[in-house]
Amino acid sequence: MLTASPAPPPRRAEIRRLPPDAVNRIAAGEVIERPAAAVKELVENSLDAGARRIDVEIWGGGAKGLVVLDDGAGIARDSLVLAVERHATSKLAASAKGEYDLTNIATMGFRGEALPSIGAVARLEITSRAAGEKDAWRLVVDAGRVGEPAPAAFAGDGARVEVRDLFYATPARLKFLKSERAESAAVSETVRRLAMAFPEVAFSLAADGKRVLSLPATGADEAGRLKRLGAIMGRDFEDNALAIDAERAGVRLRGFAGLPTFNRGLADRQYLFVNGRPVRDKLLVGAVRGAYADFLARDRHPAVALFLELAPELVDVNVHPAKTEVRFRDAAGVRGLIVGALRHALAEAGHRAATTTGAFALGRMRAGAAPALASPAGNPFRAPVEAPTAGAGLEDRPRGFEGFGAPTARAETAPEAPPDEFPLGAARAQIHETYIVAQTKDGLVIVDQHAAHERLVYERMKEALAAGGVPRQGLLIPEIVELGAEEAERIAARAGEFAELGLVLERFGEDAILVRETPALLGKPDIGALVRALAEDLAEFEEGLALKERLEDVCGSMACRGSVRAGRRLTAEEMNALLRQMEATPHSGQCNHGRPTYVELKLADIERLFGRR
Repeated sequence: MLTASPAPPPRRAEIRRLPPDAVNRIAAGEVIERPAAAVKELVENSLDAGARRIDVEIWGGGAKGLVVLDDGAGIARDSLVLAVERHATSKLAASAKGEYDLTNIATMGFRGEALPSIGAVARLEITSRAAGEKDAWRLVVDAGRVGEPAPAAFAGDGARVEVRDLFYATPARLKFLKSERAESAAVSETVRRLAMAFPEVAFSLAADGKRVLSLPATGADEAGRLKRLGAIMGRDFEDNALAIDAERAGVRLRGFAGLPTFNRGLADRQYLFVNGRPVRDKLLVGAVRGAYADFLARDRHPAVALFLELAPELVDVNVHPAKTEVRFRDAAGVRGLIVGALRHALAEAGHRAATTTGAFALGRMRAGAAPALASPAGNPFRAPVEAPTAGAGLEDRPRGFEGFGAPTARAETAPEAPPDEFPLGAARAQIHETYIVAQTKDGLVIVDQHAAHERLVYERMKEALAAGGVPRQGLLIPEIVELGAEEAERIAARAGEFAELGLVLERFGEDAILVRETPALLGKPDIGALVRALAEDLAEFEEGLALKERLEDVCGSMACRGSVRAGRRLTAEEMNALLRQMEATPHSGQCNHGRPTYVELKLADIERLFGRR
């Protein structure tokens, strides 16, 4: 009889303590994953040292070499060796009991891993003169081997940190670096973000001997911050930014947000800073998307730079080795503050539209030969009419703004209308039965009549929905949508909010949602797709944006169909009534898709086109 051989005893792996150099290299992989990360850590050290000027220079994308020079407090001789030891930092203070409070972080960083991590994988040289000291000292670290401090020549106070041959001690890491151009771009973006957060500090960046950035200090007040943002994000942003300043429950939000018409195809100009620390957080993406949902198509994105200030104990900055993510104690409250502040600023902007469209048009114009003029008999703008009286206009017509009568035989001018009294001026002509030309106090305005009226109708529809609620339609047979247990929980927790928007649902078992009513505006929607989209939004942005956006799309489509079309000739009275309603309606500077409803050309710009200036 055969017997089974006994199973071999389980192999026991020996537990060993790693040597310090291996520990530092592992830490370097977490903290310093590319040259931009090294620059970030070193610049943050300079900021914590009170520097007022920081100069950065890189070679070969930063992998061959990089230098960060500052005029901060510097490092004393006795602290140089300690500075390159792991978990040694000057940024945490002990209490009387010798305890360290890791929830009260008021500096850019405190882990004490940056310098030893860099020194473990590269050739590191620190030269510094501490404030008040006579002599400067230098310390060299080569792949974790620490030398002794030696006297050095160094002008002024501060520190100069040079890193050469980054990752030469860990060749595998070099294989994962991108091209020198890509790494240089990442370094530039890192310096730009830090410079945005500290406008009172001068920054410069050079790459391979060429100057990339030169940012003089502008000051930490609102004007100085906007000037710094304009230097980094572009002068157009500076000209088209709305100031943000709001506070709630001990959290203050300041910064600037671009007008809806100043939008982009990518969300690469959205910046969030928490207590001066640049972070990337899905909270910002969802909040901005929700705040601008009324004004932009889904594939367009606004430009914003927002700065949150709150007590250190209300935010955890230690959740990511590279300190690029944070965790808020009250994430919902912070998100509500961002959305509310942005919506308030957009409402305060009224009918204002971006200046960039007019500027772009002027840039494309060139002086040239005068076109052939039509005969006087063919001039459609020769017949003057009286300006509309106060209160007159489309709203006084029997059928309302949608009730345009038959097209007039020709567009008319209104030379007597006083342009100085109104922001959008007085209508002077209609061209190509599509655009209204109005004279303002110091220039002219060209209005897209269809886009402008579409926005006015859309705003009225929103007001009606808000006043009467979203009409619902009951389903003859409730629909069951299967989801994951967590997704179903998220949806059910927001059932009250969705009911206000016309979607009535409830939990059905552990992993399904039962839908009983849907918004009447949506007709016969794909309920399963809608609920799953809401679940995805809740997981990513912590808000169900899909339902609001679909309702807004329907309202926008209805407003488009109910608006005065291009090709309709308008009387002077109708044109002026449209201008007055635009002035009285928030957000009328852009259509429902984020395009401008009008462009403005200043008289000075027009005179330059004709060589008068």
